[in-house]
Amino acid sequence: MSSFLSITANMNTIFAVLLVFVGCCSNVVFLELLVRKFPGCGNIVTFAQFAFIALEGFIFETNFGRKKPAIPMSNYVIMVTMFFTVSVINNYALNFNIAMPLHMIFRSGSLIANMILGIIILKKRYSMSKYLSIAMVSLGIFICTIMSARQVNTGAEGSEDQDVYAFLHWLLGIAMLTFALLMSARMGIFQETLYKQYGKHSKEALFYNHCLPLPGFLLLSSDIYNHGVLFSQSTPVEVPVIGQAVPVMWLYLLINVITQYVCIRGVFILTTECASLTVTLVVTLRKFISLIFSILYFKNPFTAWHWVGTAVVFLGTLIYTEVWTSVRMALRRKEELKEKKAE
Repeated sequence: MSSFLSITANMNTIFAVLLVFVGCCSNVVFLELLVRKFPGCGNIVTFAQFAFIALEGFIFETNFGRKKPAIPMSNYVIMVTMFFTVSVINNYALNFNIAMPLHMIFRSGSLIANMILGIIILKKRYSMSKYLSIAMVSLGIFICTIMSARQVNTGAEGSEDQDVYAFLHWLLGIAMLTFALLMSARMGIFQETLYKQYGKHSKEALFYNHCLPLPGFLLLSSDIYNHGVLFSQSTPVEVPVIGQAVPVMWLYLLINVITQYVCIRGVFILTTECASLTVTLVVTLRKFISLIFSILYFKNPFTAWHWVGTAVVFLGTLIYTEVWTSVRMALRRKEELKEKKAE
């Protein structure tokens, strides 16, 4: 019986890892296809993702609104305000000359924000290896950001005023990503305290985080409508299953929304089946593969210094998760088992 449960757990873990890699990696690809054609389409993408996940949660999690939330609604309102702000700003930052590789690298800096706010708000203290890893992640992001800034300066053709405007425009995008990073970390701490008080209700939180912000999109309705019109005017492609021609941008958006859901579900299953270390490693590796694909397939500008910065970021992340310690402990246990069998 125990062996059957163990096999089932392993199968669930493998399935979750596949969902994360297939869902999250393909989601990034279709987001870049959308952004390359219409750089300002972040709001319609965010709205579509929120609406789809909210609809799924309304049907399967709340049983058409009949199930009461385990966590008080007032707490969800605070959490949702932060979540909505982070999601909109992260996608909207792509309007400000932020290349997709830099966007991914910058968002990998969540460890820094979590540690800083953990020290300030929760009064946490960390080991020297943690501080070293955060310093490395910060250095890696700084290298990539500086190199991207140079490309903004040298890549723009026009007068000096236009160059300055392009740089300031890019700088505003960096400021937005920084704010979203800190806000996301603050939301994580708030979520942590809620789960300690009321227990873990990840699926419930996923629903309310996507449902409650929907009225906020009324503020962005004109932008969403305008991009909907632009999407409808895109080149039609025939969908084999239904045998109908659909504007290609709507098809990209649909696939982006579905893969976003697959990605989130994969991470959710992973958190219930594996330790947090495993989850962090899988997500980090997924980000690295997405980054490589974005550079090679979409031919995004990426210098040798970008590679150095990226390597430093991911090495710092691995040190933070103490993967080396875990590997050493696993090898030590393996040796101990061999010695016991030899005896």
